[in-house]
Amino acid sequence: MPYSEPTNLAIVACPGGESFANEVITHLRHMYKHRFTLKSDVIAKRYDLEKDKLVQQINLENDLKTSDLCIRGMIDKYRPPAFKVNTRFTYFANGEFKAELLDCIRGKDVYIFQDVENHEPIAMNDGKNIMRFSVNDHVMNLLVTIDAVRQAGADSITLVLPVYPYSRQHKKKSREGLTAALLGHIYEMMEVKRIITLDLHSREIVNAFSHTHCENLHASYQIIRELAKVVDLTGKTEDLVVVSPDTGAIDRNKFYATGLKKPLAMIYKERDYSIVTQDAKNTNIKSIKLLGDVKGKVAFLADDMLGTGGTLLKAMTFLHEQGATKVIAAISLPFFTGNAIELFDEAYKKGLFYRIIGTNAVYHEELLKREWYISTNVSGLFANVVTRLHHQQSLSDLLDNRSIIDKLIKVSDPDSKKDDAKTIEKE
Repeated sequence: MPYSEPTNLAIVACPGGESFANEVITHLRHMYKHRFTLKSDVIAKRYDLEKDKLVQQINLENDLKTSDLCIRGMIDKYRPPAFKVNTRFTYFANGEFKAELLDCIRGKDVYIFQDVENHEPIAMNDGKNIMRFSVNDHVMNLLVTIDAVRQAGADSITLVLPVYPYSRQHKKKSREGLTAALLGHIYEMMEVKRIITLDLHSREIVNAFSHTHCENLHASYQIIRELAKVVDLTGKTEDLVVVSPDTGAIDRNKFYATGLKKPLAMIYKERDYSIVTQDAKNTNIKSIKLLGDVKGKVAFLADDMLGTGGTLLKAMTFLHEQGATKVIAAISLPFFTGNAIELFDEAYKKGLFYRIIGTNAVYHEELLKREWYISTNVSGLFANVVTRLHHQQSLSDLLDNRSIIDKLIKVSDPDSKKDDAKTIEKE
């Protein structure tokens, strides 16, 4: 493993995914520097070598291995890697996109970042135009970028999509398409080796791939870490009950209830499917029933995504009416489309909920200004996955993080051992 300079790892950031890519790259830089320091210390001690000479020897070997004449930087110091590929994106007046790679990526493992739910202003055409893109714009931009990377001779292509586009169109009910699977087939046709995403709406999407691998990450550890800051998870001052907002989210909330060792309740909603949900106030929900008890307790709900927010607002209002002292929700993919933020502002002023925990997988500047919103960072998780995949290491403990959650719960208890706190800090 070339700790000093991973010459065959490259990151291409689409305009929508640049913010998230930059955060992941920051983590990667810290990780590689830490690994370099750790390895050089261990090897120097093991073989009784002077560290300065060892570092120079490592840099010499990397210079010999690189396809370039030599790698930039000092020969006796750690040389930080350059992950990001300089890319120029062009938006034409008729709506077409073009991606042009300004650096050579031939023979490299390329990771393409795209956030299809980024609806913030984005600078295009070398900053000459400021645009707001739809999901379809971002998807098309992603496709032309994949093609540019493939044409440039990349050895392998991995897509980093915190939000998998069209993930809600995953099963056929009548005369409708399976758009989630359609996009998967397009990615495969374009020779995409792997996709890294967060909290897929349905496991059925993974089955759409024949050759492409799909790594479905979960933000449960990051969410529980933030939850522990606002709620007493030990049960000494507050009682917590996990509530599934609907039958579709029962597995996700069962995972939280099991990990937190708390009771599980469920909200059952009766819907009129002849009505199409328009916004947070005009939904097709006719009545709500609760299976369980939340009176005098803190109610915690978890779901994968939030669009207009109508379903969650009704669930929060209902739990407040049922006597919950606090209502806290966790959302892996906080879209907050339409006027959702304003509606949650109104609900917060009425005391219908306490906090919403969301991830930075979706870039949304307005949310960060809200008192009721807590953002948890998952870029470190993605950075860990990228480097492990690149160096062909196991992802088991990242995909199934129950052990580290268990340690986190112990740390939240002041009576727990200090060793557990140190372990969490390292992980």
